[in-house]
Amino acid sequence: MKEKRITCEKARNVCIVQTLATLGHFPSKESEKEAWFPSPFRSETQASFKVSKTLNRWYDHGEGIGGNVIDLICKLKRLSVKETLEFLSDNNFSFSFQQQPIKKESPKLEITQVLPIRHPALFDYLTERKIPPTLAHGYLKQVHFVLNSKKYFALGLQNDKGGWELRNKFQKYCTSPKAINLINNGKQNITVVEGMFDFLSLLVIRPKWFENSDMLILNSLAFASKISSILENYDGIYLALDNDEAGEKWTQYLTSIFPKALDKRNCFAGFKDINEKLIAHGQR
Repeated sequence: MKEKRITCEKARNVCIVQTLATLGHFPSKESEKEAWFPSPFRSETQASFKVSKTLNRWYDHGEGIGGNVIDLICKLKRLSVKETLEFLSDNNFSFSFQQQPIKKESPKLEITQVLPIRHPALFDYLTERKIPPTLAHGYLKQVHFVLNSKKYFALGLQNDKGGWELRNKFQKYCTSPKAINLINNGKQNITVVEGMFDFLSLLVIRPKWFENSDMLILNSLAFASKISSILENYDGIYLALDNDEAGEKWTQYLTSIFPKALDKRNCFAGFKDINEKLIAHGQR
């Protein structure tokens, strides 16, 4: 006799990490409390899909969406909720997840010091990304921070609400509040990019473009749907989002809302983003 279909309540307790493993997706980085995966929704080289083991929730930083295991299967397999429950029942997924009662909050990242860039490892990282240190000095800082009682340092870009985007060769973090960066040059045009290295790379590849445009760094594609009130103030809108599925989605979204918006990804055609082109071909 076929087992009765599981309920939504029980399905939400299915372990997301185990579910992804069963479907052939494995983490590229993992700790006791979280796991990072290349997104199961698209092809990518850097893991942008996070699973909180503590909360048993996932979040895709590339698309700015997340949820529980039901949401995951619905999107991944393109199923309805009813079909997802049948899928979980038929495939005998493990219901072994138990929420850890110790802490519901993620470990707090504490900024301890902000300095001009001077550490050799950060200069090496800038050189690896083909960003001139003199250019980086105008926008980035050397930020020291503590996480899980361990000390780290990274290049930091402070967003418009005081939070930090932190990058070094091995780590990618941010602090609250998460927000955009709007660099106002007093121009009538604005260029929208995804991250700090896209912005800095554009300054290298297209310096005159920057001279004629304000710049908006999203820091997360989750903000792409929240910038209409900013964009409507400009005569020209230039979109230089990534050449991937998420970048395509939000480019299409913004051009549908603003007919004057132009897709400018042709300046790094054949590459995922502006920095990838810069690394491959320099300023050409």
